[in-house]
Amino acid sequence: MNKLSVKKITKSFEENKVLEELSFHVNEGEFVSILGPSGSGKSTLFHLIGGLYTPDSGDIWMDGERINGQRGSISYTPQSSSLLPWRTVLSNILLGGEIVGQKNEPEALRMIEKAGLKGYEHSYPYELSGGMKQRVAFIRSLLSPQSLICLDEPFSALDEFTRLEMQNWLLSIWEEYKRSILLVTHNIEEALYLSDRIIVLSGKPAKVKKEFIVPFPRPRQESIVLSEEFLQWKKKIYNEL
Repeated sequence: MNKLSVKKITKSFEENKVLEELSFHVNEGEFVSILGPSGSGKSTLFHLIGGLYTPDSGDIWMDGERINGQRGSISYTPQSSSLLPWRTVLSNILLGGEIVGQKNEPEALRMIEKAGLKGYEHSYPYELSGGMKQRVAFIRSLLSPQSLICLDEPFSALDEFTRLEMQNWLLSIWEEYKRSILLVTHNIEEALYLSDRIIVLSGKPAKVKKEFIVPFPRPRQESIVLSEEFLQWKKKIYNEL
């Protein structure tokens, strides 16, 4: 079953057409990445799915329900962790459930421990490193009631080693919970390593240029990024971009 269906979405801002008849889907429990050149409308797409913008034409469906312009349908992790500085790690994580009256503190504490953050439950964001903040932000998304998580380049601000550590951590958590994830990234390696499918967008106005089914088995092994097959896939996707 499709978790998310985006059907022939077009969006312009005055004379600037950003998306044109863009269509794709995300299946239940699937990890899908969107790659595209800078300015191709990837962030606009997330704003449309999240209900902050309404498409000029086309429809967005979630679990069989049309959600054009409807907020609260997705859980969202932005490029910066966007933690509330006056709330502790635990209270930031509980925020999504708190809004809808579904606080689950025991599960939040379990996830904090699984994320290697035990002992930081009552710390504030300024006391955390960049990687720790992103773990908190992702746990918050995971424990929010929405069934689709949208990740907007969540690791772009991290150094290469922290990024790889975070990717491995994200995969381990996703393998356990199998939530549907839609990731926007500029990083081809990241998309290949994490995803089931990769959707490549054209330049503006963005359309789906190509779709790739990632062939690597799960659970993913870190060693695949050094393999010849991985490099060939990276070249293939690079040429499309």
